[in-house]
Amino acid sequence: MIMETNLSKTATPPILALQQVVKHREQGGIAFELQIPEISLQKGQFVAIVGNSGCGKSTLLDMLALVSRPTRCQQFQYRFSKEETVETSDIANLWEKDDEQSLADVRREKLGYVLQTGGLLPFLTVWQNIQLPLKLNGLHDNSYIKELAKRLDIDTLLNKKPQFLSGGQRQRVAVLRALSHHPQIILADEPTAAVDEERAKAIVQDFYALAKDTGTTIIMVTHHKDLILPLADVIYTFKVEDVSKSLIRSTSERYQ
Repeated sequence: MIMETNLSKTATPPILALQQVVKHREQGGIAFELQIPEISLQKGQFVAIVGNSGCGKSTLLDMLALVSRPTRCQQFQYRFSKEETVETSDIANLWEKDDEQSLADVRREKLGYVLQTGGLLPFLTVWQNIQLPLKLNGLHDNSYIKELAKRLDIDTLLNKKPQFLSGGQRQRVAVLRALSHHPQIILADEPTAAVDEERAKAIVQDFYALAKDTGTTIIMVTHHKDLILPLADVIYTFKVEDVSKSLIRSTSERYQ
């Protein structure tokens, strides 16, 4: 269900609010349970989700991307600003009602996604790749794309195919594609994993600057805490414990 409320002049509601979210899965007689006691994020924050392989980083990101449904949750809400109002999407309620169309609308209109390898279609040019989210949303804001392309230093690459770009250039194109339809949240799944340290630092700096300059909340998954620590507004990590021989539990906790 989506409703609108007036924006308060004294307090801004969080763009994302989770409480008591649990994802439970089993395979080969071993169960893994991810517990999210609470996450509250504001518009324009650069957020890092940090942890080793198997701690549940990607599981959490998939839930935030609305492609994986939690086993249970007390609260799961997105609150998107719209002119002078806040539009609340009660995701927990949409899941309970199996309202796949409304979930798809939120994914398409409000969220942007950056895959670990960029996820660019090799048979399309950079420009055509970037245009895909716009076409899906019926938008035609080419001036915004060109402005961001210049800022990300890829404006001279728009007519090239992805195979002719470096790893860092492909990631910047993926970032621009994710931003092209003006989403309010960007979800990035280990975007620095396939590049060297210098390019990784540049990507992190790009994300930070874009969050601050565009007001987009950027949530980045990474296993490199040292890389993200100087710039992230908020960092979430995980405490992993063997509850029994057949159950591993990972609990998110705020690092800063």
